[in-house]
Amino acid sequence: MHDELKEFSREELAIFNGENGQPVYIGYEGKVYDVSKSKLWKPGLHMRRHQAGTDLTEEIGGAPHGIEVFEKFPQVGILKPEKDPMDEHIPDLLLAVFRKIPMLRRHPHPMTVHFPIAFMMLFPVLNILYLLTGNRSLETSAFHVLVAGLVVAPVAMLTGPYNWWLNYAGKWSKIIAIKIFGSLILITLILVTFLWRILSPEILLQPSGARILYLIISLTFPVLVAVLGWFGAKMTFPH
Repeated sequence: MHDELKEFSREELAIFNGENGQPVYIGYEGKVYDVSKSKLWKPGLHMRRHQAGTDLTEEIGGAPHGIEVFEKFPQVGILKPEKDPMDEHIPDLLLAVFRKIPMLRRHPHPMTVHFPIAFMMLFPVLNILYLLTGNRSLETSAFHVLVAGLVVAPVAMLTGPYNWWLNYAGKWSKIIAIKIFGSLILITLILVTFLWRILSPEILLQPSGARILYLIISLTFPVLVAVLGWFGAKMTFPH
């Protein structure tokens, strides 16, 4: 059957991206499918993320559906076995692992980053509730949340460069600079706040400028994680 099918290089496949009247082709596990009749592929972009005219072998592994969605459409060719230029920096052994377990390539940072985001947004909320109610358990919970943030934030910071190297070949950009600089500020403030709370457990009971400063610092956490998350989303969903 393959003898009758056209063989596409990656450069040739890229032509069929749904733009300027071109049909919409996508590659998967060495096969090329014509998905032009799919409403979800009409603009040549699926779910604002997956671009037509590319090999989606790894991306489909993280999708909520399987290859059955492609089998509904005609196979129009086969893909030449060649390495994606974007993967030249990745060892073949690691690429083989990603083909078996796609989530190891795309998911580590998006998965781990949600934990510090949640903890750092909750921390000032619990502190404010404590000041409003006088319920000491709320302040204790805030401290536990802060400790949790201190533990998981470095994990998210380490998986960030990992995904940056894998999926963007370590290319420097304004967004990367903002994320790195912002992450360093965040982890520094978390550590300072943690040490401050350890050395002065009654900090929120002190009617002084120190308490105000402590609260101001805690209120910067939601802002920082929101900014970092927003720029991270711009990289993942640029459209």
